[in-house]
Amino acid sequence: TLATALSAWCLALAMGSLVGVIRTTPHPWLVRLGNAYVELFRNVPLLVQMFLWYFVLPEVLPTALGDWLKQLPDASFYTAVVALGFYTSARIAEQVRAGITSLARGQRMAALALGLTLPQTYGYVLLPMAYRIILPPLTSEFLNIIKNSAVALTIGLMELTARARAMQEFTFQVFEAFTAATVIYLIINIVVTFGMRWVERKSALPGFIGPTPAASTH
Repeated sequence: TLATALSAWCLALAMGSLVGVIRTTPHPWLVRLGNAYVELFRNVPLLVQMFLWYFVLPEVLPTALGDWLKQLPDASFYTAVVALGFYTSARIAEQVRAGITSLARGQRMAALALGLTLPQTYGYVLLPMAYRIILPPLTSEFLNIIKNSAVALTIGLMELTARARAMQEFTFQVFEAFTAATVIYLIINIVVTFGMRWVERKSALPGFIGPTPAASTH
């Protein structure tokens, strides 16, 4: 579960950041491409995407490549990572776009006026600010990707929920198996929540996250 969630999160954050940036560029065709990406992956249910990646994709690819994918060791793991990553990246892309557009337009204009290129403006000015602003929704997406990893049992991945299900089938101890799985999910998510809260406090921007420090009087 942890390996699937962390791997998918890295993919989702990378793709979501890229698409989110694309949607705020001054190039209309890039914006339309980014919008199409978000609408595609956000509006198709995760379970359907999981089946498409696992069952359909190998059949539509050239025979040799499709056979290679079918025989790939741990194919269900890689499929789950890709499906979860692309599904979550569409949501992160919307959050990154919102974070960038919430910044004052003067920041972009000032960076360009100082001679920074557009990629440098995003890398050095806009994204460092935007990421700090959207840390709370990013935390929610991280928790969601951990919980959504349970969907991967439908393609044969033996993650936490699948293990609990297998245990209850072999031992008929339904209560014990799923109670243990529930407790483990709670512990993982609580650790993630407190960890991200610590990151939020350390990276908070006055006026954007948390209370604004009161002005000192002299």
